[in-house]
Amino acid sequence: MINKIGGMLFYMSKLIKRKSYMEQFNDYLDSDFVKVYLGIRRSGKTSLLYNIIDELQIIGIKKENIIFISFESSEYKNITDSKELDKIVFEKIKNSTGRIYLFFDEIQQVNDWEKSINGYKVSLDCDIYITGSNSKLLSGELATHLAGRYLKINVYPFSFKEFLQYHEEIEGETLTKDLINELYMKYFNYGGMPGILTLKNSLMKIEGLKDIYDSILLNDVISRFQIKRIDLLQRFIKYMIGNIGETFSSKSIRNYLKGNNIRTTQDTLLKYNKYIQQTFFLSKCRRFDIKGKKVLTINEKYYLMDHGFHTALIEKSARKIPRILENIVYVELLRRGYAVTVGKTKNDKEVDFVCEKYGKYKYIQVSYRLTTEDTLEREISPFFKIQDKYETYLITTENHDFSENGVKHLNIIDFLLGNEI
Repeated sequence: MINKIGGMLFYMSKLIKRKSYMEQFNDYLDSDFVKVYLGIRRSGKTSLLYNIIDELQIIGIKKENIIFISFESSEYKNITDSKELDKIVFEKIKNSTGRIYLFFDEIQQVNDWEKSINGYKVSLDCDIYITGSNSKLLSGELATHLAGRYLKINVYPFSFKEFLQYHEEIEGETLTKDLINELYMKYFNYGGMPGILTLKNSLMKIEGLKDIYDSILLNDVISRFQIKRIDLLQRFIKYMIGNIGETFSSKSIRNYLKGNNIRTTQDTLLKYNKYIQQTFFLSKCRRFDIKGKKVLTINEKYYLMDHGFHTALIEKSARKIPRILENIVYVELLRRGYAVTVGKTKNDKEVDFVCEKYGKYKYIQVSYRLTTEDTLEREISPFFKIQDKYETYLITTENHDFSENGVKHLNIIDFLLGNEI
């Protein structure tokens, strides 16, 4: 469907309404805060803006009062600084009356954009929504200009529930138990990046994920940070993807590269690590001392913001399956608003995830399969080293209920379908 908003034509593909984000929108509508949607490139931020625009039109907001500018479109790609942006915006609103709704997609591409946003808040009766694909968007100048006047909303790739919603609403499929199990395997293999859902076969999905990866690499890292040693950067990222859920060590990465006749410094690798995190491609999971209730600054782990990139970029290996499962659980916990860390107990035993929200903690172990009693014992034994009385969970692919000794067992599909922890 073709629609015209704020003088711009854009294509409205079939979209699902992401319920959790739209509930937030209803809470935030017409508040005095700038709404800032942040997330990995192609995670659905633009579609969320379309959803919001659709809602505004439903409640009676006139089209001429809605200004949508995407800095990735050919129409606006030449806007490079705040002065050019101001010129476009004031031209578009000159015939509008009443409150203006301003939407800026991938605004980080405009230099000094934060000065324009601050100016609009001061001089216009407006409600502002912006998206960005870099975590540094809210640092520095913006924090100074808009301190206390913006709301950050993290946008993640589709959850499994949204993945099913797409297949039910857009593909018209009836979600039987067998189909849900089948779709779970597709979700496990290819992840939840919205743009690949329309691709019909495995090869196309993998190529789609590779295309997204190339776009992130080129636009958000190589061009932005003027990377010269592109081969080194690519090898570094592949190493990180292949070792999700493993303890990070720049020394071990450097030794790996040295074994491939590539020499570099620890500082360079740490710099690359920071750049990749800023794109939301990788997420750092810090270590947490459960007894002392404090976050540690060493031995962190990293997870992909979408686990489908592992399938697309790393050779298949059965031994990686448990780590991918961990990755899925980690990102789902982030979606649910938890602060997530890796737990350290007495005698350096490890709890996969410590989840904190509103000052309360929950502890989670993730295991692919519990093949023996010894496996079950190994997975739940770290819980018995924890002295507090917060809840403990074991998430696996098993359908049999292995709950025991106060540890609650959840099947991964049940957990992803919203079984609260």
